[in-house]
Amino acid sequence: MTCAELLIRLLRDTYGVDTVFGIPGVHTVELYRGLDGGEKASGIRHVTPRHEQGAGFMADGYARATGRPGVCFIITGPGMTNIATAMGQALADSVPMLVISSVNRRDTLGRGQGRLHELPSQQQLMAGLSRFSHTLLEPQALPEVLARAFAVFEGGRPGPVHIQIPIDLFDAPVEEPASWRRTALAGAAPDPDALERAADWLDQAGRPLVLLGGGCVKAPEAARALVEALDAPTVTTINAKGLLGRDHPLDMGANASLPAVRELAREADVVLAIGTELGETDYDVVFDDGFSLTGRLIRVDIDPEQLARNHSADLALVADAGLTLKALARRFAKTPLQRGGVERARATREALGLAQDPAFAPYVPLFDTLRDTLPEAILVGDSCATTYAANHLVAQPAPRRFFNASTGYGTLGYGLPAAMGASLGQPELPVVALVGDGGIMFTLTELACAVEEGLPVVVLLWHNHGYEEIRRFMDGANVPRLGVDIQAPDFQMLAAGFGCVARRVGDPQALAAAIRGRPRQGPVLIEIDAAAWNAAVQE
Repeated sequence: MTCAELLIRLLRDTYGVDTVFGIPGVHTVELYRGLDGGEKASGIRHVTPRHEQGAGFMADGYARATGRPGVCFIITGPGMTNIATAMGQALADSVPMLVISSVNRRDTLGRGQGRLHELPSQQQLMAGLSRFSHTLLEPQALPEVLARAFAVFEGGRPGPVHIQIPIDLFDAPVEEPASWRRTALAGAAPDPDALERAADWLDQAGRPLVLLGGGCVKAPEAARALVEALDAPTVTTINAKGLLGRDHPLDMGANASLPAVRELAREADVVLAIGTELGETDYDVVFDDGFSLTGRLIRVDIDPEQLARNHSADLALVADAGLTLKALARRFAKTPLQRGGVERARATREALGLAQDPAFAPYVPLFDTLRDTLPEAILVGDSCATTYAANHLVAQPAPRRFFNASTGYGTLGYGLPAAMGASLGQPELPVVALVGDGGIMFTLTELACAVEEGLPVVVLLWHNHGYEEIRRFMDGANVPRLGVDIQAPDFQMLAAGFGCVARRVGDPQALAAAIRGRPRQGPVLIEIDAAAWNAAVQE
């Protein structure tokens, strides 16, 4: 057995990997011997994007939709610099991603000989974009290094892990480990004394508030049981959207940047924050440092360093979010509290007035239409106008059905390939990519891959002729518009060139018809003319 063949066997048999994303290169040919489609077929599906950035975004979307790590096979040098942006996005949002790459021969590393795809130090470059980056120097060490990666995914704060294999090791002979097995990791349970102290504070609170982040998505039943027992209004961040179910009476959504929710936060006497970094893009997206907590703050996070960032806690627990939710839910199961939380939440939602806000007026009928036609859909957003509105307006029936690139790293080009990854991971659910005419140009070529794989993704393209968000910021800062009124291509013609069905719509009725009439197999691009849409919904 070769090192490459052992890698495939471990991924498949030990870690249950069923899909990898990558573009074959001269340095990774031996990896594809292990993925042979003949009699020695690995049982792992290989998806070929048109750019390594697309591979990373697909792996990200796959991971967020399934909870399992997305896996990429990437070539040395330019392949790694191409995927770097996707790794940055996954690192910012704690998304488990395994990036297996080649690197130059062991005897040439760091010597600057002008070898093909050579970087001065590929590992050093990737270390800043990953939980760890490791260079495999002995084939027999591969099982241990993979075990370390999956330990990070399952027992720590997830994120990308990079393992690079020198090209002279791919075909090196290696013995299959005689007794290697997957380590069963139990999550870090909260300290019992600290948990009891937190429970006492919550028990005595008059106006509690709960903040649930993406770390909580593995325990939706416990999250719902806890907030109901506490009778506490709850902010669910963008990555936690759907955690309490659709339209839960205590759910404030991802609206911590809006005045009514900020007032609720200031009035809270005890705040429980679990699995959330309390970061800017969830709590201060208006960038005025206006989100403040005056009550006692209880924080729970798997990462001890995170507990020291952004907001100082009065009580901090280093623990798995899911285990903590379950423990607290059991603690309050027999003594549910009644403190007017539902009424406070209802009053806050009325004060928000999202449906009546002129800024959201064009988007309310858009998401009403999506909810009516595709109520179970996973919504995956790029950094674009519809995504920004969806962060505030959309309610989902379950977690892992709403995620986008507007949090944390905030890249463009994420929406389409990440939606494709979600569709591969959850083929039984419809998937909608929310994209703009600017951002989609970063990864438009992945339409070719979507057609090739027959992925039934609805690509909802909001066409407002340029970078609208940046136009607004320039106007607000009295900076002359430059570089934002860009020329768009004919998206209908481009889509057709890829073999993708395309439609152009200008009102909610036409959108509903286009969605209902979409093909059963393969993507559809639905282009919404923003000006026509705005005129139609104002009538």
